[in-house]
Amino acid sequence: MASTIIKRALLSVSDKTGLAQLGAVLAARGVELVSTGGSAKALREAGLEVRDVSDLTGFPEMMDGRVKTLHPKIHGGLLALRDNDKHLAAMAEHEIGAIDLVVVNLYPFEATVAKGAERAEIIENIDIGGPSMVRSAAKNHGFVTILTDPADYAAFEQELADNHGATSEAFRIRMAGKAYARTAAYDAAIANWFAFGDAFTHPLGTEALQATPFAETLPLTFKRADLLRYGENPHQSAAIYVPQVAVARGVAQAKQMQGKALSYNNLNDADAALELAAEFAGQAPAVVIVKHANPCGVAQGVSLLQAWTNALQCDSVSAFGGIVAVNTELDGETAAAIAGIFTEVVIAPKVTAEAREIFAAKKNLRLLECGDLPDPRRGGLFMKSIAGGLLIQSRDNGAVGQADLKVVTKREPTAQELKDCLFAWTVARHVKSNAIVYAKDGATAGIGAGQMNRRDSARIAAIKAREAADSYGWGAPLTMGSAVASDAFFPFADGLIAAAEAGATAVIQPGGSIRDDEVIAAADAAGLAMVFTGMRHFRH
Repeated sequence: MASTIIKRALLSVSDKTGLAQLGAVLAARGVELVSTGGSAKALREAGLEVRDVSDLTGFPEMMDGRVKTLHPKIHGGLLALRDNDKHLAAMAEHEIGAIDLVVVNLYPFEATVAKGAERAEIIENIDIGGPSMVRSAAKNHGFVTILTDPADYAAFEQELADNHGATSEAFRIRMAGKAYARTAAYDAAIANWFAFGDAFTHPLGTEALQATPFAETLPLTFKRADLLRYGENPHQSAAIYVPQVAVARGVAQAKQMQGKALSYNNLNDADAALELAAEFAGQAPAVVIVKHANPCGVAQGVSLLQAWTNALQCDSVSAFGGIVAVNTELDGETAAAIAGIFTEVVIAPKVTAEAREIFAAKKNLRLLECGDLPDPRRGGLFMKSIAGGLLIQSRDNGAVGQADLKVVTKREPTAQELKDCLFAWTVARHVKSNAIVYAKDGATAGIGAGQMNRRDSARIAAIKAREAADSYGWGAPLTMGSAVASDAFFPFADGLIAAAEAGATAVIQPGGSIRDDEVIAAADAAGLAMVFTGMRHFRH
C-alpha cells in the first residue's frame, strides 16, 4: 500500500465536535476542504475556505438533502486505486478528482429514537450517503484515510505531523476497521428498530420482546468498555462490553470510587448483588451479601446498619470475601461495620463522604457508586453462549404479590408468615436452582443453592442456620418459625418435610407437581401453612 499525501478532504459530520480545529489543521497544510450543508457552514464560520460538494459533482443537493454525495465524482474519487492505470485513466476521462481523507459521522439515528421522536423523524435520520462514503473510503484504505470518531482527530493530526502530511498504513487500517464497526453497529440499530419498534435501543433491553416474536436475525452490537485482568481463572482473558446505546444503568455503568481493577468474577458477583438489592428499591434499608453469584445473606431493617448485621448473621462464613450491595445511600456507620470483614466489592446508589473515608483505609476494596438502581421488572433478553450458538430468552421479570397467592393447606398463613413468605420468595428468585430460602422477620435465616435435588438444598440451608446459631450462641437457629421459599415445586414431600424439620412454619412454592396432593398432605400433617404462586423461577 502506497503512502498518499492528503491533498483533498471531504468533511460531512453530524457531530461537529473538533471540526473547526481539524479543518484549520488541514487548511494550514494546504489541503482542499470539501463539505456539505451544516459542516460547510461551521467551517466557513471558523474562517476557512470550503468548496461545496455540489461544486465538485455539478449537481445541487436535492430532496431535502437526501441526495448530495451519492455521485460518481464522489465515490470515484474515493474508490479509485491510485496505482491502477485504468482507474487513473477513468478519473482523467470523467474529470474525477481524488479524495484522500473522509471525515464522516452518521446521522444521530440512535439518539433520535432514544428521545422518543415520531416515526417520520426517525426515518429521516437513517443515513444513506454517510455510510456509503464511510464504506467506500474504508475499502480503499490503501490510499484513503477515514475518520468516523472525533476522538481520533488528535491521533490523526499527530499522524500528519509524523508522516509529512500523509498517514501510515497501520493508521489507515485501524481507522478502516473502526469505520466498518461503526456502520455495522448503525445498521444493527436500524434493523433492531424495525424488528422491535421504539424500544429498539438494544435487543438485550427491549420491552417489545414480550409481545414480539424473536427476530429471524438478531444483530448484537457492543462496544468494549474495558479489558479485565483475567476471566473466571487466571489463564482466561476477559473484557467487558456495553451496548452501543445504553438502555439501563447497572454494574457496567457504575463509577468505581476506589480499589483495584474489577475482575470478571467481581463484575459477575456485583451484578447478582445489585439485581437483588434493586428488588427493594424504595423500601426499607436492605443489604445483600453475595458469594459466587449466590446470595448468602439478605436483610431489611429500620437502618442500613441493622440490615447489614442481620444479613451477615445468616452466613458469616460465606460472607468472607463477598460482595455487598445496598438499596440506599451507604452511610459511615454501616461502612465501618462492613469494613470489619474482608469484602471484595461494595456497591451502592450513593456513598457518603464519611463512608468513602472509612473505605479509603481498605486499599484493595472496590467501591462502586451506581446511581439509580436497575428496574428489576425491565424487559429484554438474556443470552448464554453454548457450543455452536447462543441460547436467548426473555428476562425473568415475572413477579407475584400477595393477591396472587393461593392457600392450599388447611391452615392459612398469618400476616407475618405471608410477609416472610414474600421476602423469601424475592430472594429465592436470585438463588441458583435448586433454591431453598428460609426467612424470618425480614432477613434470610438459611440459603441452599445449586443442588441437584431440592431436599439437599433444604438440608444445607438448615445446616448453615444451625452453624450460625452455634456461632452466635443462640439457643435455636433462625429457621425456627421461619417461612421457606422454593423456586420450583417440590417433586416429592421429602424436601418439604426437611424444611419442617428445620423449623419452618410456612411455605411458598409454585405448585404444579403431579404429587402436589402428597406435598399438601405432608404440609397439613406438619401443621404448616402453604401458598402456591403459580410461577417458578429457575436460575441456572
